[in-house]
Amino acid sequence: MTGIRLTAPAPGWAIDADVVVVGSGVAGLTTALRCAAAGLATVVVTKARLDDGSTRWAQGGIAAALGEGDTPEQHLDDTLVAGAGLCDEAAVRTLVTEGPDAVRRLIGTGAHFDTADDGSIALTREGGHHRRRIAHAGGDATGAEISRALVEAVREAALHTIENALVLDLLTDAEGRTAGVTLHVMGEGQHDGVGAVNAPAVVLATGGMGQVFSATTNPAVSTADGVALALRAGAEVSDLEFVQFHPTVLFLGAGSEGQQPLVSEAVRGEGAHLVDAHGTRFMLGQHELAELAPRDIVAKGITRQMQLHGTDHMYLDARHFGAEMWERRFPTVLAACRAHGIDPVTEPIPVAPAAHHASGGVRTDLRGRTTVPGLYACGEAACTGVHGANRLASNSLLEGLVFAERIAADIVTERPRAGEAVDRAPVASPLLAPETRTTIQRIMTRGAGVLRSARSLTTAADELEDLHRSAYLKAGGDEPKTAEPGVEAWEATNLLLVSRVLVAAARQREETRGCHWREDRPERDDEHWRRHLVVRLTSDRSLVLRGTDTEAFGPVDAPGAADCAATSTTHPTPEEP
Repeated sequence: MTGIRLTAPAPGWAIDADVVVVGSGVAGLTTALRCAAAGLATVVVTKARLDDGSTRWAQGGIAAALGEGDTPEQHLDDTLVAGAGLCDEAAVRTLVTEGPDAVRRLIGTGAHFDTADDGSIALTREGGHHRRRIAHAGGDATGAEISRALVEAVREAALHTIENALVLDLLTDAEGRTAGVTLHVMGEGQHDGVGAVNAPAVVLATGGMGQVFSATTNPAVSTADGVALALRAGAEVSDLEFVQFHPTVLFLGAGSEGQQPLVSEAVRGEGAHLVDAHGTRFMLGQHELAELAPRDIVAKGITRQMQLHGTDHMYLDARHFGAEMWERRFPTVLAACRAHGIDPVTEPIPVAPAAHHASGGVRTDLRGRTTVPGLYACGEAACTGVHGANRLASNSLLEGLVFAERIAADIVTERPRAGEAVDRAPVASPLLAPETRTTIQRIMTRGAGVLRSARSLTTAADELEDLHRSAYLKAGGDEPKTAEPGVEAWEATNLLLVSRVLVAAARQREETRGCHWREDRPERDDEHWRRHLVVRLTSDRSLVLRGTDTEAFGPVDAPGAADCAATSTTHPTPEEP
């Protein structure tokens, strides 16, 4: 433990369990169902409603080698290429070999995928895939169908669920093993206010951190709570600098903030073209797959055209689909466009990149274990090594599914045990005022968005530090002050911590790789930077960065893994939340 925790009232209630799963997306609910089926007392904690996580917003589908002629080896090759030299090959091989059967088990749970005329699963293509291997449901409502099936299964299994609950901090015993979590439940019910779930196994499946930026495809609840909790608990995080910006998000006008409507990559997979205001396709010649290049390449291509033309969006042209195809294959996208006054049947769709998926997160091994005993992570909150520097389209749902099953198997086999929770963090950190959330997002969008440079990142780091100090210290004094405890203050504090880690890592990585694009360092540098940047928060509230070889990705350093003097640094953070 770091000795750091959020300012919050003492728990007023507590329940006991064998496992507590934080998050209700595909990763969290799959873990919970597998643990419960093995007879473990399992509690699911979710920040909103059970069916309101990031999974239900996924449109395109889930990637797996299910089609004739496709193989896990081909899926592996496409994933490694997209990951730009930073994928952990063992993790990717696990994903692609276990993925097809995991999808079949998901179907057995009750998920219904679209089928072809012969009754087989209908498959499409997305960016970076050389085969049609994306299974989809409801045309472009795959996440919603997966969420529906898993939520129904959880309710049928009568799992103990706590909705509208924000996880706060990790509980540990005297030996530093996981002993549960503290959480705040919003609203009246069986549990209310700050409480605790005592459990020797905690699984973080809290989703992404898209709300670090002004415009994102992520829901409002995606405020990096799991990553922030893990940092305060002393766990390592990795690859936070690699934030994927989805190339085709519906452009709602200059200055639009918050969750933005996604225009699924599957639209391009079915033949839509990216064009400028004159109707000219600009991805031709930039990559062999043109509009179906990996997302970082397409996002950069769009951004370059925006700079060239002095505009804030490009267009996605799928008028040739016709009304029947739009209504059958992409009803969600069609409805979203029409709700904003755009009819893609008759006009091109204005699009621009927006923050979408975090390739990095809490560092885990192949069984989902973090560097804190008893603490696991999966889904977008985790960094398994699968995505490397850039996630391959539709690999995220599969990652959540495969590694959730692996975590459950490890918990069932190991049966973690912990002693009574002790207070190892007696000093609570001050909280940011809720209104600073927007300020953080704008700082990050300006300085650490699609385009980055030493200058922009240094400015972002300085502005975050200024925000930190001005928010925490009384004018003319040196005593910390704090906002009143509450959900918005806790979220803002989590966002600041994770933003500072992201910027610190992005400043260190002096190259362009995957979705980390440094204008001042435009080339990929395998000699110096084909390594992960691992960050931890120390007991004196400093951020420590170190480099590890790509062959030593797991949470415990393997032979050959070593700190890299060129990438090791300490950033003092005297009052780090």
